[in-house]
Amino acid sequence: MDAAAAKLIGAGIATFGMGLAALGVGIIFGMYLQGALRNPAAANSQRPNLLFGFAVTEALGIFSFLVALILLFVV
Repeated sequence: MDAAAAKLIGAGIATFGMGLAALGVGIIFGMYLQGALRNPAAANSQRPNLLFGFAVTEALGIFSFLVALILLFVV
């Protein structure tokens, strides 16, 4: 296997992180909505946890995208 093919395979594997980050964001918001509908009084107190979980999950997706770009375009 030559180096160009290995770079493409590595970048493809790194992009799985973006899909998993999208899945994680969906789970986070779904669980928040489920909890807010069960107990509306506690929904406002859980909003900072929701935003923190969203930020961390999206950051991991962006990092995996960055790794894919580095593998593709950095010599």
